[in-house]
Amino acid sequence: MRERRPPHKTRERTKPTDNAAAKRVTLPRALSKLGYCSRTQAERLIAENRVAVDGRTVSDTSAWVDLATASISIDGLVIAAEAKIYLMLNKPRGLVTTRHDPEGRPTVYDCLRDFDIPHLSPVGRLDKASEGLLLFTNDTEFAQILLDPVTHVTKTYHVQIDRIMDDEDIAAMTAGIRHDGELLTATAARRVRQGDRNSWIEVELDEGRNRQIRRMLEALGTECLRLVRVAIGGLELGELPKGAVRALSEPELQALRRKTGMERTRRN
Repeated sequence: MRERRPPHKTRERTKPTDNAAAKRVTLPRALSKLGYCSRTQAERLIAENRVAVDGRTVSDTSAWVDLATASISIDGLVIAAEAKIYLMLNKPRGLVTTRHDPEGRPTVYDCLRDFDIPHLSPVGRLDKASEGLLLFTNDTEFAQILLDPVTHVTKTYHVQIDRIMDDEDIAAMTAGIRHDGELLTATAARRVRQGDRNSWIEVELDEGRNRQIRRMLEALGTECLRLVRVAIGGLELGELPKGAVRALSEPELQALRRKTGMERTRRN
């Protein structure tokens, strides 16, 4: 553990900003990035004096470590970064996006029984009635950047509604619709196909408001019959069967990283 600096120098313990210190993070974040546990769980372990850095017990949750050089151990056992996993699930309707449901409902993790990865988490969520593309990873940095509204990674949905959508309502979705005092806007919307009584529309979002598409349709007096997420960025659901899981290919992963700017960050 580092010696504590004199009080008049405590302001120097700020987050490093130069590229050389890019691997320096707080100890709870380090444990999270290594895939060992969540930050909250890490803070508890540190408070219980169970965490050591380079052989010295650390009890300060604000301590900084260098992931490139530090040896971190829990209860005397050195931990290493888990192999990074990136999976795609075609989520069936009726599953909730959580690991444990207090009501005992089936969850998306029922589709992941063959993957013994303790820290695998969904990237965002789909509500119980929604279907389609849902990503899972143990790479917390990747997940956070992908979900950050600043990156503007679009999500594309195919939505079945109970009527034929007219041009005026399509334009309203991209212009913005107010629902419960909140302005909800689609990046793009268009008709895909239609029958005699209902139709399918394609909607793109670059933000993740709660039940956003359903609320927009509700404001237009339209019932949502089905909602399927078919793409995230340039990553498409494709022909993956309902309830099936597959790993992302390296080209797919690199394309997502380019969308979020992660590739530029790595090169710098």
